[in-house]
Amino acid sequence: MRPVRLATACVALLLSLAACGGTDQAAGSSAEKSLILATTTSTQDSGLLDELLPAFTADTGWQVKPLAVGSGQAIELGRRGEADVLLVHSPAAEEEFVAEGTAGPRRLVMHNDFVLVGPSADPAGIRGVPATEAMRKIATTQAGFVSRGDESGTHAREEQLWDQNRIVPSGQWYRATGQGMGATLRVASETSAYTLTDRATYLSQKGNLDLEVLNEGDQALLNIYHVIEMTKRAGDGVQPDGAKAFADWITGPRAQDLIGEFGASAGGARLFVPDAGKDESALGN
Repeated sequence: MRPVRLATACVALLLSLAACGGTDQAAGSSAEKSLILATTTSTQDSGLLDELLPAFTADTGWQVKPLAVGSGQAIELGRRGEADVLLVHSPAAEEEFVAEGTAGPRRLVMHNDFVLVGPSADPAGIRGVPATEAMRKIATTQAGFVSRGDESGTHAREEQLWDQNRIVPSGQWYRATGQGMGATLRVASETSAYTLTDRATYLSQKGNLDLEVLNEGDQALLNIYHVIEMTKRAGDGVQPDGAKAFADWITGPRAQDLIGEFGASAGGARLFVPDAGKDESALGN
């Protein structure tokens, strides 16, 4: 819950400052608008937030405090009314959450894809096979695998791939970090293990990693991001106006252009594909 603002005290303060010639500065301070964005570590680790948030503030006047956690944790922050808007990539969990009734609209923003990365020697032989088969090969050979293990969207997708093989990973070959994507990639690199990662975070950090993309392009590896507005049904401290401002902006033309240019504008690969207004069922086809 945010602290309650005392309107009468603020009015008294402004009147006092006006007498001292400080009205404009005080009014600017009191009028500052700020919101809390709960999002995934991939948007932070890839550098996308650094590109988007200053532009959003410049366009709307809303300041943003980002909380970069796993999608599951971001959704829980929304559930408790501790965030105004969510930018997440765990569709099944998102749909379940929205059905609870405390969230507002959920809109398609962008996608990229997950990739399986690992040592160039590829001891499990996962190159060029379907993603589910790649996961089965890793488990069968007990090649090292590092999981985020943090209820993030990436962790949820990993679990789906294990479930499709009816595999419950365990043993010394399987390690969960409980950390974000950047940290998990570093552990996989240091231990010559495989991991599942969003492509954007991998590409932004690959210069410091001894890992290669070994499995990609499968429809099962599609990684879709949505923005979810919170409402006061989640808590009195939620700011629906800020949530709507962010959701409208990130699905609008300026933000969608910035998303499409991100990465490619620096001479690299495009890290995200803007999707606002598209038919979600057609993505990746």
